[in-house]
Amino acid sequence: MAGTITVDMLEPGIARVLIDHQERLNAMSVAMWRRMGEIMQELDADASMRCVILRGAGDKAFGAGADISEFEQTRSSAAQAREYAGKVHGTLVAVRECRHPVIAAINGLCVGGGLELATCADLRIAGESSRYGIPVKRLGLVVAYDEMRGLIDLVGKANALRILLEGDILHADEALRMGLVNRLVPDAELDARVLDSARRIAEGAPLVARWHKKFANRLMDPRPLSAEENDESFHCFDTEDFKIGSRSFLAKEKPSFKGR
Repeated sequence: MAGTITVDMLEPGIARVLIDHQERLNAMSVAMWRRMGEIMQELDADASMRCVILRGAGDKAFGAGADISEFEQTRSSAAQAREYAGKVHGTLVAVRECRHPVIAAINGLCVGGGLELATCADLRIAGESSRYGIPVKRLGLVVAYDEMRGLIDLVGKANALRILLEGDILHADEALRMGLVNRLVPDAELDARVLDSARRIAEGAPLVARWHKKFANRLMDPRPLSAEENDESFHCFDTEDFKIGSRSFLAKEKPSFKGR
């Protein structure tokens, strides 16, 4: 059976995007990469969103990367590989640049393109039995620049090269020490703990969360900030949410932000 990418609303403002190809450990077909990109663009455009959760279906894997059974049709030459990479690149960008915070809920195996996808999320919360790696040395396959970017941003050049050159599968505790994941939780509590995190994000001012994500991504770029970019740091003071937050703080009440 072909895999699917589906989206459902767990709570108002909190969406879960599910990678479901369990017979292949949630490996991503070309159609799944394409659909993931479409869904992320749709969620990005939805101003009511507060947080997006990415999860692999079942308990065995977040994702095992590309569906190797398709390689003969999709990646059997450099020309085909460039076309394939364009589809993957578009999806990784859609996840990375989604204006809403994105959490990867990592269960089980998270390798290859699955790990590349997870690195594009803003937070990675993982079960204690999760495992990580990009063992492409066994396939004679190179990780392209854009696919490697998220990995190096998280763990640095030395650790990224260790993952790629040695090709080992890392256990969760080592991934945590390396900075590959933000938090480990008991496997049985993964969904509940991820939802708790999403709720904490969702209860904050959504414009502020979007600005913080935008600023953090921009600061990864070594180019100097422009005057206009610096000025954007103060736009929050002209929002309705700032007024709501200030009044609620002084009144010792829980704020109800409007996203404007």
